[in-house]
Amino acid sequence: MRVLVAEDEPRLAALLDQSLTEAGWQVEVVGDGRAAYSAALGETAYDVLLLDWMLPGLEGVTVCRRLREAGVRTPVLMLTARTTVPDRVAGLEAGADDYLVKPFDLDELIARLRALHRRAAGDDEQPLRVGDLVLDPASRRTTRGEVEIELSAREFDILRLLMERAGRLVTRFTILDEVWDGETDLRSNVIDVHVAGLRAKIDRPFGTSTITTLRGAGYRIDPAP
Repeated sequence: MRVLVAEDEPRLAALLDQSLTEAGWQVEVVGDGRAAYSAALGETAYDVLLLDWMLPGLEGVTVCRRLREAGVRTPVLMLTARTTVPDRVAGLEAGADDYLVKPFDLDELIARLRALHRRAAGDDEQPLRVGDLVLDPASRRTTRGEVEIELSAREFDILRLLMERAGRLVTRFTILDEVWDGETDLRSNVIDVHVAGLRAKIDRPFGTSTITTLRGAGYRIDPAP
């Protein structure tokens, strides 16, 4: 998932960059409204835009309004120090999908970004493919060739995460954070147990190997050649 962060306060921008990267997002940070507007209109496809209201150059709320006028429908989460109802209404009427009042909790911010991403994806999510392995997020069906594979909810979510990021390392922290919402311990072997279960279902019966273990780091699925 890719997020554009528009924040002009350097320390907060650095914190957001680090926190979102650790949560598994691809992050691009800009420091003013004009740069945010240009980036959002550019060739990079962002999943979510995180805009501070009080940006130099163009205020975040103005950036949001102009993007909507230009036909950009990427979900927008607005960060604001403004707490009055008229201000919140103004942000929503400008096209923001959600807002978060400063100071905020990072866990809540990440949860809201993920919720916006899921809501935007909705039923438009396309099946994920790696060779003859196909995972359909909409129907939650997994097949290899003509064979349907029954996965548990956790196995499905782990496989989906790995296939969404095919070719890249998916850390144990990312799996823990996105599949278990941080509700278990990295020292636990619960991730290893579920990955072993996945291999037993998607690989072993077909004489193939899809998931690579990067010891001490996490897992990776390589795209089909």
